[in-house]
Amino acid sequence: MSIRVLVVDDQTIVRAGFTAIIGGEPDMRVVGQAGDGAEALRMVPEKRPDVVLMDIRMSGMDGLTASRELAAMGSPARVLVLTTFHRDEYVFGALRAGASGFLLKDCDPQELVDAIRTVASGEALLAPAVTRRLIDAFVTGAIVPPSAADERLDLLTHRERDVLVHVAQGLSNTEVGDTLGISTATVKTHVNAILGKLDLRDRVQATIFAYDTGLVRPRGANP
Repeated sequence: MSIRVLVVDDQTIVRAGFTAIIGGEPDMRVVGQAGDGAEALRMVPEKRPDVVLMDIRMSGMDGLTASRELAAMGSPARVLVLTTFHRDEYVFGALRAGASGFLLKDCDPQELVDAIRTVASGEALLAPAVTRRLIDAFVTGAIVPPSAADERLDLLTHRERDVLVHVAQGLSNTEVGDTLGISTATVKTHVNAILGKLDLRDRVQATIFAYDTGLVRPRGANP
């Protein structure tokens, strides 16, 4: 079954470019195009996309608001946000709004289709380049997390906290396993337990939780 993709961007030429790239893949197809968030919200119930490829900055309803509305609707569609990031103060908010992944707009076509497949499979995607820029934003004060204590942390074992810290630093399951001296399968088990205990959907939300609660502090940040 093909992965159904809704392309949302306020620039016609950008939508056409993404549509051409996606249309060239045998396992996915574009089921619709929208020029802003409001149009996307109207199209989702009819087109039933698996993945919404969402720009953040758009005239009309922006991608952040649309992502929040999709979450409120209970839509099963996964949101893959396209961003230039370094010019976008809304990225952290979009993560909180329930986006499943972030991709830089200057990515190559293969990165785009791989990201769509990853998000469609139920996984979250936070590319290393985006993770680094996110951490930089914390360090410079461009993003200020609430750093509020969360008693849900007490639900985690010591090992689960260790795993969460490394996940929040952008490491893959294999990299976490190598760092902690455990198997990739064991890491995956811990990640699933963390998500279940904290009532989080994916690794992106886990990363936000780790920063929000102060479990992870960016390098260079004041203690």
